[in-house]
Amino acid sequence: MAKFLSPEQEEHIVEAIQEAEEATSGEIRVHIEKKCKADDPIERAKQVFAELKMHETEFRNGVIVYVAWKDHKVAIWGDKGIHSKVGQSFWDEELELILKYFKAGDYQTGLTEVVLQIGQKLKESFPFEQKGEVNELSNTISYDKNEGETDA
Repeated sequence: MAKFLSPEQEEHIVEAIQEAEEATSGEIRVHIEKKCKADDPIERAKQVFAELKMHETEFRNGVIVYVAWKDHKVAIWGDKGIHSKVGQSFWDEELELILKYFKAGDYQTGLTEVVLQIGQKLKESFPFEQKGEVNELSNTISYDKNEGETDA
């Protein structure tokens, strides 16, 4: 059975998500699936974003990092709250960074670095205003429901 990340790599990425969200109301999710179910990975990232209800964050500051590993497709999508603060050039730079690591086969570092940099931007734009703010979304990596299947 082929799998994109080992359990240890997943754990490191989840820890990076937790660290990235420490001082911000922003939310980051990583979603991994084998094949992209849309022609364009951005379109699929938007679909998953909606399925995970990421648009329901209070400040519209959710970000999804989407990976279709068999198809070699990656996308980063930020909701309108964060997108209005950082602009398209930031997402393009983050995509370039993750692709650099992915091309070298270092998926864990690519995901971790991008998550931490997105977290830094979220902290700058959406710092915790008060104690008691809650983590609105899970920090675990989400997978397509067929992710556990073996290659045919």
